[in-house]
Amino acid sequence: MHNILIIEDEQSLAFLTTIALSKSGFNVEKAEDGLEGIRKFDEGHFDLVITDILMPGLDGNGVVRHIRNSKRQSTPVIGVSGTPWLLESNNFDAVLSKPSSIKTLVDTVRNLTSSVPK
Repeated sequence: MHNILIIEDEQSLAFLTTIALSKSGFNVEKAEDGLEGIRKFDEGHFDLVITDILMPGLDGNGVVRHIRNSKRQSTPVIGVSGTPWLLESNNFDAVLSKPSSIKTLVDTVRNLTSSVPK
């Protein structure tokens, strides 16, 4: 089973995403903001990170920059945003707009984790 980190400050979206990915066979851990997200990333082992872009404090662009400068810089990162013009999309492996369908999210996660050993 792959481990997924969701960084999302909107609790309802974090909850729905967690449920959808858990039911699709993924282990999911949540962080409520970018700083908590990079702390969990640094302390844990995740096969993929999903991060909101517009969050208080450290935003999703800062999260992906941190990951790309870490020892696990090849970890796939999906950026999710209702403000796609704020994305530094060259750092993300995939970008999804808010709202996106659950199917699109799950399919994107499956595609990006398909080459990662379980």
